[in-house]
Amino acid sequence: MQPRNMSMSGVVDLSAVKAAQEAKAKAEQARAEAARQGGGGAVSPADLVIDVDEAGFELDVLQRSTEVPVVIDFWAEWCQPCKQLSPLLERLAEEYNGRFVLAKIDVDANQMLMQQFGVQGIPAVFAVVAGQALPLFQGVAPEQQVRETLDQLVQVAEQRFGLTGLTVDPDAEQGGAPAAAEVPAGPYDVLLEAAVRALDAGDLGGAVQAYKNVLSDDPGNTEAKLGLAQAELLQRVGDLDPQRVRKEAAEKPGDVAAQIAAADLDLVGGHVEDAFGRLVGTVARTAGEDRDAARLRLLELFEVVGADDPRVTAARRALARALF
Repeated sequence: MQPRNMSMSGVVDLSAVKAAQEAKAKAEQARAEAARQGGGGAVSPADLVIDVDEAGFELDVLQRSTEVPVVIDFWAEWCQPCKQLSPLLERLAEEYNGRFVLAKIDVDANQMLMQQFGVQGIPAVFAVVAGQALPLFQGVAPEQQVRETLDQLVQVAEQRFGLTGLTVDPDAEQGGAPAAAEVPAGPYDVLLEAAVRALDAGDLGGAVQAYKNVLSDDPGNTEAKLGLAQAELLQRVGDLDPQRVRKEAAEKPGDVAAQIAAADLDLVGGHVEDAFGRLVGTVARTAGEDRDAARLRLLELFEVVGADDPRVTAARRALARALF
């Protein structure tokens, strides 16, 4: 994946966050529970910039986002533009003094997170507010534009979610952030944990089965549906020869199987729009069983990316036009 600079014109309208009221209620409940258990203490300036990996993402980002907006910086050591943007974000995190926390994610070491967020080039910056993921911008931008985006984020976090940020004590020891409230295990948490452990161990078959076990009892379980779609995708591409697949897809645009395999590789490589466009085009050119195969695979890839992603929404519209 090569770094690709983009302007700040792609910043989303943060005031249009879906289900804002529901997310705000959850955030308030989490803060109340943390306060009940003795949370809410001051943090040190060093706690405002953290390194996050897949294992710690739920605690360090999702749960933390119920107290303070978490800005995510997707970066890599080889990425030269990252070396311009990351220091700026770190300096601003300190300057904003607890109004947001900066989470740095190395994409080379955390491919699954990169795929889940649909990152197509780095540096890429997202935010998580009360559990809601928001794309901010991609590439290097002038400091003033970055500040404007952060100001908008902080304002919306406070007005719509009641997140006023963290109290920073220069004399506090690092790691002073309040511990997350303990949540009783749900009925499927053990099975979902087993699936994650299987994924971490490279046991894709075991992960697929664990997610299916959850869905057999709870067909609407969102986490299991997403996990199953991702595990099955990784399982499908595991034995593919990328060069051969892409060569066949380029030489045989009418070969539906080749286009489907190439779309899987596109998605795993973070090229979400390319994957969707490839399959929408295949649906438009085909009929009968071939069309159904391409359509069904496209719907499976929608599950991997997530129904709320704007690229899924756009691709659904394109699919409807291709079908009707």
